Amino acid sequence: MELFKEEYAAKLLKAQTHIWNHIFNFVNSMSLKCAIGLGLPDIIHNHGKPMPLSQLISALSIHPSKTHCVNRLMCILIHSGFFAQRKVSENELEEGYVLTDSSILLLKDNPLSVTPFLLVMLDPILTKPWHDLATWFQNENPTPFDTTHGMTFWEYAGNEPKLNHSLESDARLVTTLVIEKCKGVFKDLKSLVDVGGGTGTVAKAIAKAFPLVECTVFDLPHVVEGLQGSENLKYVGGDMFETIPPTDAILLKWIMHDWSDEECIKILKNCKEALAIKGKGGKVIIIDIMMENEKGDYESVETQLFFDMLMMVLVNGKERNEKEWAELIFSSGFSDYKITPVLGLRSLIEIYP
Repeated sequence: MELFKEEYAAKLLKAQTHIWNHIFNFVNSMSLKCAIGLGLPDIIHNHGKPMPLSQLISALSIHPSKTHCVNRLMCILIHSGFFAQRKVSENELEEGYVLTDSSILLLKDNPLSVTPFLLVMLDPILTKPWHDLATWFQNENPTPFDTTHGMTFWEYAGNEPKLNHSLESDARLVTTLVIEKCKGVFKDLKSLVDVGGGTGTVAKAIAKAFPLVECTVFDLPHVVEGLQGSENLKYVGGDMFETIPPTDAILLKWIMHDWSDEECIKILKNCKEALAIKGKGGKVIIIDIMMENEKGDYESVETQLFFDMLMMVLVNGKERNEKEWAELIFSSGFSDYKITPVLGLRSLIEIYP
């Protein structure tokens, strides 16, 4: 009986710790945001070698009364995997801070920097709706974002430039990998339309890597207004829910998860019409999350679930597994598809008329 009580008590304490860790998950996010605000990744990087705590404190623009707190901030950031400690030199016992793969992706001058995305996602504009999630389940609003702000995410984003440009660094990262690993996807194409292509980060890279492909960035008129194209790149304003320019191939990078099934079918049907105008063949190239494509990897599955919740809270969209993708594809009148899981959490999906 006493052993049973001890085992039950141990389970309760473990359960309590589990709950506490989820209650305080925000500590990781906000500590990371603080690290960016203080410029920690760049300061440590520019030091050129393991940076002792004393030198880090001297390099920071902080109030003298806060210096004793820097070590505590670094402890949580090290635990989270954003920094590590190494010996300053082989002959010294003193340790200094160094970057990890994750913090390298937070450097300001890194063309693949995730910092813009981080700062937008942790902005109160996007974090406040989470406080209204339970309220939203009980009302008729399309999203918690609408419950909080009184308008849709897209209406809000139309007047908030920082929400529109936060994904450019991700576009550079994904495009680099796609061009390197999936060159065959663009082989023999004569034209490509990047639907929802923003300022053209992806299309510019494709146009440069494949100079024989005529690339078009297609987005809302106010997004592409004033943007200048090049020899094989142009910008066209329009609405993907109405019509898409005729082309041999259509790229939808991180677009479909923003929308409901009904809206995705409308987009895909417009894609099919655009391909049909150019004649036989053609394809749609989708880059998006494929749920469950990282089975057994707890962290990756968790990230996919995070994004699925994010789509629900912000834009009434969703992440999809292969069965759900297939239903969208065939309901839109396409005949076949091919999935290439080469982008970590995301996959490249080619669909054919």
